[in-house]
Amino acid sequence: MRTAFIDTLNDLASRDERIWLLCGDLGFSVLEPFAKNFPNRYVNVGVAEQNMTGVAAGLALSGKMVFTYSIANFPVIRCLEQIRNDVCAHNLNVKIVSVGGGFAYGSAGYTHHGTEDLAIMRVLPNMTVLAPGDPIETKLLTIAAAERPGPCYLRLGKAGEPIIHTSQPHIEIGKVIVLREGDAGTVISTGATLGMAMKAANELAALGVSVTVLSMPSLSPLDKDAILLAAKNTGRIVTVENHGLGGLGSAVAEVLAESSIHPRFAAMYLQARPAKVAGSEAAMYASHNLSPSAIAAKMMSLIDS
Repeated sequence: MRTAFIDTLNDLASRDERIWLLCGDLGFSVLEPFAKNFPNRYVNVGVAEQNMTGVAAGLALSGKMVFTYSIANFPVIRCLEQIRNDVCAHNLNVKIVSVGGGFAYGSAGYTHHGTEDLAIMRVLPNMTVLAPGDPIETKLLTIAAAERPGPCYLRLGKAGEPIIHTSQPHIEIGKVIVLREGDAGTVISTGATLGMAMKAANELAALGVSVTVLSMPSLSPLDKDAILLAAKNTGRIVTVENHGLGGLGSAVAEVLAESSIHPRFAAMYLQARPAKVAGSEAAMYASHNLSPSAIAAKMMSLIDS
């Protein structure tokens, strides 16, 4: 995803001189093309994310479109006050890019686990929150973020995420993407768990169970109509995300709680645990019981209940 992002940003910057990129002393082997092509619009501020956000706000006030880039929690939690007060309160054209959502940096330990960012960012005023499901969605959402005025948060995987879409989908901020349709239930995924959701749907299909799979790359604004339609048409919803409580599952639950439609519902997210576990991304997800087979089993539990 990060490669798709920087390739797209390079292309956009070649056509829009307003675009700047700031980073917090990282991005080696990824950001060099932008730095080489646009040296006067690239700044490595060092390990100073609060300053990075303040500089971004100042540039945005002077008419620039600024992308900030860092790992997991660093461009979000470390500088939350500056995002809230400097960027959101003034509705500035700053795009915050976080690479390594979930456990993409699982072996680096808790400091690098991005498990609270969606919950935080989706409640901030004026903030658009995007979490693409594969490199194709990443490219299209990077373009959409640049076209959308105001603050935006773009949450990426680290690298090596598979391409899920077999053709280029239509992407609109605030709308779901339908990957497959079925009537036994609906699996809604945001971010890099989209591949898991599709594999789970294939496992269920092998059992004769046909489910709808929706990619929800936009958490704010949220496609409430699609959620309610899925609830009405399939009667069962399972949400899947590489994030903790407060993300997609909580957002969908809020929509359902305010409606007169009450499907069988289950949210699969990363459980809060002591900060003592570190390991590969796959091992971390397995420790939280997040896998295609677990998703399929959760849907079957709703069907059988």
